[in-house]
Amino acid sequence: VQHSGRFANATLVRLSEFLSGGYKKGVRPVKDWRTSTIVAIDLMVYSILNVDEKNQVLTTYVWYRQSWTDEFLVWNPEDFDEVKQVSIPTANVWVPDILINEFVDVGKSPDIPYVYVTHDGLVRNYKPIQVVTACTLNIYNFPFDVQKCSLTFQSWLHTIDDINITLMRTPEELKEDKSVFMNQGEWELLHILSNYKIFSVDNDDYYAEMKFHVVIRRRPLFYTVNLLLPSIFLMVMDIVGFYLPPDSGERVSFKITLLLGYSVFLIIVSDTLPATAIGTPLIGVYFVVCMALLVISLTETVLIVRLVHKQDLQTPVPHWVKYVVLERAPVLFCIHKKHRLCSRLSSQASDLDHYKDNSYAGLIRMGLPPVPSRDPTPPVMDNILQEVTAIRHFLEKRDRAREVAKEWLQVGYVLDVLLFRVYLVAMVAYSITLGTLWSVWQVA
Repeated sequence: VQHSGRFANATLVRLSEFLSGGYKKGVRPVKDWRTSTIVAIDLMVYSILNVDEKNQVLTTYVWYRQSWTDEFLVWNPEDFDEVKQVSIPTANVWVPDILINEFVDVGKSPDIPYVYVTHDGLVRNYKPIQVVTACTLNIYNFPFDVQKCSLTFQSWLHTIDDINITLMRTPEELKEDKSVFMNQGEWELLHILSNYKIFSVDNDDYYAEMKFHVVIRRRPLFYTVNLLLPSIFLMVMDIVGFYLPPDSGERVSFKITLLLGYSVFLIIVSDTLPATAIGTPLIGVYFVVCMALLVISLTETVLIVRLVHKQDLQTPVPHWVKYVVLERAPVLFCIHKKHRLCSRLSSQASDLDHYKDNSYAGLIRMGLPPVPSRDPTPPVMDNILQEVTAIRHFLEKRDRAREVAKEWLQVGYVLDVLLFRVYLVAMVAYSITLGTLWSVWQVA
């Protein structure tokens, strides 16, 4: 066909008409129908847009490439001014129906209306795709989690006799290629694994599929600073609170303040933690256990304060408690029984004895006997002697009450030290276990 006007001597126009003449885009482009069309595909991850743990959806932006041989799009470059490749509309050529099995939504992908065709019939269809796929996301290791999501490419209709799939590059080149990945976000790309498989649904028709495993890892620095460190600081302050005197109410109010502060902290960070219907991240369990430890610490403080609280009608310490707590436990656990509070009570008791001795000596200097005699005495003297006896009984009773209080304080001090050590060991073991797990996950 000879062209005139603006199409005169237009090589591309002549080539386009040559290629489109009699071309049937609805027919698989092979001359022998027994020949399978081999589609070579390639994948490069450009960006991780969103990881939705609640809905188990991964949104990525990838550069997808596929090429195949079209036996009907072949020409001799010498007949067309040495043109060896040309771009033609995608709608005018046969395109394989290769889809991603995990697609759950149509992404905002740009429309690329052209494909490249070389003179030997090689068709290259390159396009970027926003891929919204279903993925099983395991958040147990959050924020040190590594996710592995698959993108499975296969022909939706054609069997392996019609369309087969292969890789453009070697699996090793594909695995290590991060040349186009934008790695400034929350997630970093570790590698892309590929796996070719032939499967059958009904043991009659066999299909080819190429599965790409996109392995990504979360950057944990943000969550470590905003979640783990505040919690660790509050737990350290809880341990420091044990050094407050057990017989003062300051420790109880201090522990209650820490518990309230941790509750507010959990409310603030609840929106940051990922939520799924099938599991809870370990860091969530860590927060709950820390809250439980704070409650246990407060309970222990309340019990110890109740035990050492000074009362006038406090019962004496049982003998088995004295033996176990005041004699055996200090020896086994290297606890000093003498405490400054006990020393203060002892000094107060010594002052009481000194006061009693001085009182008795004063009565004697006044000429009043400490015990009533059998000689008849005037009524006024009888009243004075009764008052003195009552004072002596009262002082002896106060002395016994102080001794009981001092023993209970010693018991409370020993129990407080024992419970504190048990609490500290439990917290250290828990922290070492979690720290080891998170360290292993981060370097894995």
